[in-house]
Amino acid sequence: MTKVACIGECMIELREEADGRLSRGYGGDTLNTAIYLSRLGTPVDYVTALGDDSWSDELVSSWEAEGVGTGRVVRLPGRLPGLYIIQTDPKGERRFSYWRDTAAARLLFQAPEAESIVAALPAYDLIYFSGISLSLYGDKGRERLFAILREARKNGRRVAFDTNFRPRGWPEKDIARAAFRQAFDCADIILASTEDLELLFGADGANEVLTFSDRAEIVLKHPDLTCRVLTKGQDILVPGKPAEDVVDTTAAGDSFAAAYLDARLTGHDPRRAAEAGHRLAGQVVRYRGAIIPREAMP
Repeated sequence: MTKVACIGECMIELREEADGRLSRGYGGDTLNTAIYLSRLGTPVDYVTALGDDSWSDELVSSWEAEGVGTGRVVRLPGRLPGLYIIQTDPKGERRFSYWRDTAAARLLFQAPEAESIVAALPAYDLIYFSGISLSLYGDKGRERLFAILREARKNGRRVAFDTNFRPRGWPEKDIARAAFRQAFDCADIILASTEDLELLFGADGANEVLTFSDRAEIVLKHPDLTCRVLTKGQDILVPGKPAEDVVDTTAAGDSFAAAYLDARLTGHDPRRAAEAGHRLAGQVVRYRGAIIPREAMP
């Protein structure tokens, strides 16, 4: 059975309600994808670092309750998970504030305690990571990650990369550009949005990823919800339908990625996979927070 490893960071989430009160949950882009993959039936492990505190205990228990494997979570004494607050405007668009500079997840590719976890990554059938994952690790950590991805591909495994570019996570855009180009070069499936690419590379940003279409499967999402998939000489357009009653756009892209990858891993063609991505993302934006109630899954 196909097994997926999702690499990244999960943080404590505080969501501001209309009356100013804060409700607590958790979230992180690749963790969101891991949870939705698990709900869709794909076996998945989450690969990250946490502390030895009660908050970290709670995160691990929550992931296990969702069926996400936690055997690749390293626990670092004295460290804590990151924290973020979500504020949403009347249109459902969100603003994030972060406290994460010393979060345990940043040490995944540096901590001696994580050696066995890192060494196990090339054995997974698919390794999934994002632009936010890349922003966590620094130059040395990223180089180690890229070496692992190259080893996995050499062994016949696959790699999926989701652009998810957040400027505040990077000291300089030039560093981010170089890291993203290396990620494109390591990936078999690239999930990208024109918004991310233009923000990072400029008006012609989409060309940065399209140059890899002779080798990789490119899934390019446009602001009008059209999804363009380029793979094996095919150029497929899959329109999306605007969701009704949008409440919160958090995790729309993460859930799209989960549904797309699940469909591809279970033998569906790119068009069916993109349709599945649109369907799940369209439901996710109708609920507050990153993870919708299980009974709301389409």
